Amino acid sequence: MRLQGKVALVSGAAAGIGAAIATALAAEGASVMVTDIDDAAAAALAESIRATGGSADSLKLDAADEAQWMAAVAATVERWGSMSVLVNNAGIAPTADPIENLALTDWRRSLSVNLDGVFLGVKHGIRAMKANTSTAGSIINVSSVLGIVGTTRAPDYVAAKGAIRLLTKAAALECCQMSYPIRVNSVHPGFIETPMLERGLQNMASLGFFPDANVAAAAIRSLHPIGRLGRPADIASAVVYLASDESSFMTGAEMVLDGGYTAQ
Repeated sequence: MRLQGKVALVSGAAAGIGAAIATALAAEGASVMVTDIDDAAAAALAESIRATGGSADSLKLDAADEAQWMAAVAATVERWGSMSVLVNNAGIAPTADPIENLALTDWRRSLSVNLDGVFLGVKHGIRAMKANTSTAGSIINVSSVLGIVGTTRAPDYVAAKGAIRLLTKAAALECCQMSYPIRVNSVHPGFIETPMLERGLQNMASLGFFPDANVAAAAIRSLHPIGRLGRPADIASAVVYLASDESSFMTGAEMVLDGGYTAQ
């Protein structure tokens, strides 16, 4: 129960990495607000957490909508009295278009969710946590291995995830400067076995980059020297550490969980 007494809000928590994070936080004693644009799936996950003895509730949250962020944070504080952990996990996959063909509307849509959504979470998370006295706050931004190195056919995604890395550092320094009891860190997953990755592999196959999704998966797997793709639980374990007091001397840092992807 490393997170006993802490209250967490997780965005994009209905499936994949977000669902694993919400479940792991609750298992360690946190009360968790499960938020997602898919409110039915968020509600189902919250019910599953409660069924196993955890404390959870759910809300619909479009991460690109500031009014919804304000409502979600306010509802979390009203439900449990405070908020001490925020995990900015919501994101969408790149369009797979090269820069020369990427429509400005698609670029803006990708950044609105993948970057603006994190900015809004950080903004309203700081506002909610800065007056905390009983427990320090922890904001955890889910970036990507592609926020550290580049790749082709994902300029929107790479731009957003790279910006999250430095936004995290700026926010961490501001909180220190203002003497707020809030730490801000980022995590950088490699390719993780999630429904979003599965859809991406199928998309690459349909565009003719690979004969089928299985070949695409093997190609992506080969980029990780450890010999496998990541699992949602790999990322959730790191987030639990960052949410806990065990990481109390850690802020403005990045945790890379990529099976050796960036070591090459």
